[in-house]
Amino acid sequence: MSEPMITVKNIVTQFGDNLVHDGVNLHINQGEIYGLLGGSGSGKSTLLKEMILLLQPQSGDINILGQSIINSTESERDFLRQQWGILFQNGALYSSLTVAENIAISLKEYTDIPITLINDIVRMKIDMVGLPSHVKDLYPAELSGGMVKRASLARALARDPKLLFLDEPTSGLDPIGAEAFDQLILELRAMLDLTVVMVTHDLDSIWNTVDRLAVLAGKKVVAEGRLTEVCQNPHPEIKAFFGGKRGQARMQNGK
Repeated sequence: MSEPMITVKNIVTQFGDNLVHDGVNLHINQGEIYGLLGGSGSGKSTLLKEMILLLQPQSGDINILGQSIINSTESERDFLRQQWGILFQNGALYSSLTVAENIAISLKEYTDIPITLINDIVRMKIDMVGLPSHVKDLYPAELSGGMVKRASLARALARDPKLLFLDEPTSGLDPIGAEAFDQLILELRAMLDLTVVMVTHDLDSIWNTVDRLAVLAGKKVVAEGRLTEVCQNPHPEIKAFFGGKRGQARMQNGK
């Protein structure tokens, strides 16, 4: 069996007197869509930021693609950053740039690809995420919430990453838009052989897309595995999350 794409080992994170993680462990396999779940303040978004090198834990290690990110040089970190794409919760598009310019920015900064080929790549990525071609000339303020998500996803995919990190990808979308976005993630995973790490509260997204998940509570991972396995865990946080009416309805209807 191949090594996991990501291994989190004994992570401890503290901000002043606030202990966020106290020995967090999990692993993410190649090709799976992996969910990070937990209540507000459980540290799931903080853990995601540590994976993408925006924060550093006090101790422990995170191994990504065979590389320790704690004991890595700056050049090794730069190489790792080129292996992933990130979709932030609010999209984080540059408001002064068009959609095309937003998607092209990393290609211009980190590659020597000719501008004509960059323009072709931009058009291909826009089509890949299901946006009409004219969107390339629009600014973020001219887009709907769903279009912002898709444009941001196109930017995340610009350099053909191996890993895709999603922070609350369906937040702010109506149920139809959220379901369409879930389906898009599944299609892209299959098409591009992506490994996806997703922070989400959306029960529908969890049921529709996630292969395995970890639930953070009490500063640790209290459960990890497939959804059907995790739902059997008696931990109070898991019972509260999946035991409500929506969760029970999902359990009865099946995935």
